[in-house]
Amino acid sequence: MNSLPLSAHHLAPPRLLDLRGEFPGVPADWAYLDAAATAQKPRAVIDAISRAYAQDYATVHRGVYARSAKMTEAYEAAREAAARFIGGRPEETIFVRGATEAINLVANSWGQLNIGRGDRILLSQLEHHSNIVPWRMLADRVGAEIDVAPLTAEGRIDEDALVALIGPRTRLVSVAHVSNVLGGVADIRRIARAAHAEGALLLADGCQAAPRLKVDVEALEADFYCFSAHKLYGPTGIGVLWARAEILATMPPWQGGGAMIDEVRFEAVTFANPPQRFEAGTPHIVGAVGLHAAIRWVEDVGIEAIDAHERALVSMARAGLAQINSVRLFGPDDSAGILSFAVGDVHPHDVATILDEGGVAIRAGHHCAQPLMRWLGVPATARASFSAHSTESDVARLIAGIERTKRIFG
Repeated sequence: MNSLPLSAHHLAPPRLLDLRGEFPGVPADWAYLDAAATAQKPRAVIDAISRAYAQDYATVHRGVYARSAKMTEAYEAAREAAARFIGGRPEETIFVRGATEAINLVANSWGQLNIGRGDRILLSQLEHHSNIVPWRMLADRVGAEIDVAPLTAEGRIDEDALVALIGPRTRLVSVAHVSNVLGGVADIRRIARAAHAEGALLLADGCQAAPRLKVDVEALEADFYCFSAHKLYGPTGIGVLWARAEILATMPPWQGGGAMIDEVRFEAVTFANPPQRFEAGTPHIVGAVGLHAAIRWVEDVGIEAIDAHERALVSMARAGLAQINSVRLFGPDDSAGILSFAVGDVHPHDVATILDEGGVAIRAGHHCAQPLMRWLGVPATARASFSAHSTESDVARLIAGIERTKRIFG
């Protein structure tokens, strides 16, 4: 690796994390820089999932036999861990398939009950499609309107403009805590307070924040917060929706079936209290166990250490890429673990293909953020996203790959 250039090597902090050996899916000669899409899994998570599917496996909540009771305890312990991880309480914490389902649940339960004709929903220009489409569908169904907060020149949510857009008909403000494309961090507390001053609620999409920032939903003053396990070094197919208990108590169930009921008659049905009211059917039992293992792993490493590690690597990458002519960097300089860029007129898919030939995995495309791409004036970007197992060598490989791309395309 010494032969690879690392233009920003002098920016390295005194101590970076050294966790590559804990990730069996990431060999030493492969730079996996697509953690914003999905994180690789540490051995502790893989082992926990393997045990849960093998010697520990049973259903939850229904069986009276010992193994079922033990698995139920593990499942609910995962809920407690997920709640603690973001500063909430277990009774406010709902397991869902991921943040996409979480936002759809809020839109189809709370939104259907509280948003009507003439009401307004406030989003921002940089939102992921999962935080646009459910609200567009709801607005079309009930006759509501969507307002869009602009961005600053460096690609952050323009919070002054956002606050000015909140009015008496605004019912919900829904924004990304960290942008999945540009890595900018929103001031959720400020936005929540502005929303509450007008009687609106605040939903924060925490998919990119939970793996790298210390989250405290009470301190943030959020009303809804969601994240996906697979971006937090856990398994796919499970995520978390947190909401204030008093809000959950007013929300009707979104899906019907087993486990979410109190009593069922053909004439009428009564429902369980939250969070069970929103967890119809057999849950992703092993997914919850895997999420718990991922949370333990992150807490053992330290979320602040992960954040500092990723920011240091992004800073190196930005400094190195900035020295290459025709490379355009997007987003703020202090982005949290994520760096989007373009290489002249080379299509990002071609950039990603050439990087892959050199053992560097990045994402290329619109990143489920087409409105943001239009704001940037490009059809797509290349995106490198860092994680706890990323290294200085990964940055070096990225820079070398971009230099090779320039040589190939002249």
